[in-house]
Amino acid sequence: MSEHPKTPATPPAAEGHGLEELIALKKAKILELRGRGIDPYPARAVRQHDCASVARVGASLGEPAAHSAEKISIAGRLVELRDMGKSVFGRLADLSGRAQVYFKKDALPEATFSLIKKDIHVGDFLAVSGSVFITKTGEPTIAVESATLLAKAIRPLPEKWHGLSDVEIRYRQRHLDLVINPESRDVFLKRAKIVSTLRRVLDARGYVEVETPVLLGQAGGASARPFHTRHNALDQDMVLRIATELYLKKLVIGGLDRVYEIGRVFRNEGLDTRHNPEFTMLEAYEAYSDYEGMAGLFETFLSECAEACAVKEVEWRGVKISLKPPFRRLYLPEVWKDRCGEPIDNVLEGKGFNRPGLLKLAEKMGVHAGEKTPSAKLFDRILESKIEDLLQQPTFLFDHPTAITPLAKLKPGTQSLVERFECFAAGVEISNAYSELNDPQDQRDRLSEQMKQKEAGDAETDLLDEDFIQAMESGMPPMGGIGVGIERLTMLLAGKDSIRDVILFPTLKREKTS
Repeated sequence: MSEHPKTPATPPAAEGHGLEELIALKKAKILELRGRGIDPYPARAVRQHDCASVARVGASLGEPAAHSAEKISIAGRLVELRDMGKSVFGRLADLSGRAQVYFKKDALPEATFSLIKKDIHVGDFLAVSGSVFITKTGEPTIAVESATLLAKAIRPLPEKWHGLSDVEIRYRQRHLDLVINPESRDVFLKRAKIVSTLRRVLDARGYVEVETPVLLGQAGGASARPFHTRHNALDQDMVLRIATELYLKKLVIGGLDRVYEIGRVFRNEGLDTRHNPEFTMLEAYEAYSDYEGMAGLFETFLSECAEACAVKEVEWRGVKISLKPPFRRLYLPEVWKDRCGEPIDNVLEGKGFNRPGLLKLAEKMGVHAGEKTPSAKLFDRILESKIEDLLQQPTFLFDHPTAITPLAKLKPGTQSLVERFECFAAGVEISNAYSELNDPQDQRDRLSEQMKQKEAGDAETDLLDEDFIQAMESGMPPMGGIGVGIERLTMLLAGKDSIRDVILFPTLKREKTS
């Protein structure tokens, strides 16, 4: 059997039949098998090796005609099948890869060979065992001595050679995408490696992994709109968390000096290539550290994750990106003055914004500014328009306005800037970190100002959380904190432009029904 046989992936029974008729034929086949005493869905399966074992055993064979002394027992989905009369070639697939199998009439019981010829189709699950040999084309193959049907597929797989070209179908039917597209499987295996690597790095540094509530009385720790729900037994409205920050800081206050959580957060926002309403965030907090310490930690994160994914550089969003630290460091006040032609202080006033100065600069820079555009959004638009092009290689952008970062510590010598960085690649934010504010009165004042902005119509502001302020008043050590979006990090390391390509089941608009 050649490496890429030009044979259809649909069973012969599919030819000339529509989907509903084909499903009916498959269901009839299942009834027929049961009538013959064959269970199409047995309760047990025998599998002692994975599909990759076939290649490993084959590599030890000296010549094509030789058969291994060791018997190999594998199981998987049948993804290719070619009937050659008195023999049948197939290919089974599992998570480890694919393995060719060879059914020869003279080497099998008549009932087993008949089952393969007449009753088995692509998409079914099989268990087979036998010795390994090398075909004339040089492919390690199992000479099957026994075979068992493990699960009969009713619906056909998509046509193999075209795959799932409809992106919407790939997202809605991820199970088929994973069967047909090896690249999709590779992306999610990379994501799993990234998460396990982050855990390994943090655990090695003495961090404690914790879990904090998802259902809250009010959302805090970020500037975002929450999803609302209702707890019937308590007879009270609740929201889904938008961040894990405040609870994790309470744990540091309580004496857990280094804590982290990797978990889902939920933000009631639009969908685009960078945003999904639910996503996975790593947040980590370390007492007696600061944003410089968090920058070093993030460099370790990215370099270790890149090594785990076996990538040294990646092309992402049209940019060839080197993943080797140390990463470039820029300071927002410096690049703001260079790109905007005036000091950043012209648009800042104390711990807030100088609204007239901001509007004047937006007009000068050609950035759209409506009367009701919140100052924070206007500031971000100017930054994206004039500075984002500097942030193509992994780059830390340090020192952000106090007005948009109410939970971070002031930079010494100024009221207008805080010790915060964002790390970017290809102009996309990958991580966000602070030297965390631990002065409870300053925290109350800043969150109170955020509440005024909310009352003025800005729906995406931080809320004043009295429980958190009270916890701070018990004494909160200085600390550094960092947040890393798992999806953004996976997009970077897998070279994917859309967040939907790195979430197994992304949020989608409900399909219209006829």
